Amino acid sequence: MYNVKIRRVVAADAEALYQTYLEPSVYSGTLQLPYPSLETWRERASANNANVLLVAEVDGEMAGNIGLHPEAARRRIHAASLGLSVVARWQGKGVGSALLAAVIELADNWMALTRLELTVFVDNQRAISLYERHGFVQEGLFRQFALRDGVYLDALCMARVIAAPSSAARALVAN
Repeated sequence: MYNVKIRRVVAADAEALYQTYLEPSVYSGTLQLPYPSLETWRERASANNANVLLVAEVDGEMAGNIGLHPEAARRRIHAASLGLSVVARWQGKGVGSALLAAVIELADNWMALTRLELTVFVDNQRAISLYERHGFVQEGLFRQFALRDGVYLDALCMARVIAAPSSAARALVAN
């Protein structure tokens, strides 16, 4: 096991994020397109919004990232979606698990989120297993969800749902 350090994304991470999404093994598992824009990653790394963007570092090298995207609709204030990517050479080495654990800890203990949602291509068994180990369950199938390499692929809808926090905690978050 490696010493994985999790921290918030900062503007200086834009280049490393950009380099991450140049890798076909990374972007092919997401809805990102090949040939990412460095400017797009500069904007995302500098954004000051409700999204939580975290990176994993191993020995000072960016090894992966995760985004937690809370819902804006008042009736879905309890929910957020997430997206996870791990640099090819760090896949299968605990980086994704560390990122996912950090986001779950934030969601459960600091943001009063009770529902975390994600989509994952059906052929990404490593990711599906990771999500299941962290309490996500399959809720449905999106047929022909997205185009990858000229073929429409199915994706699973997965979610992790926990009991609602106390009404006092919900009131604090709602205000």
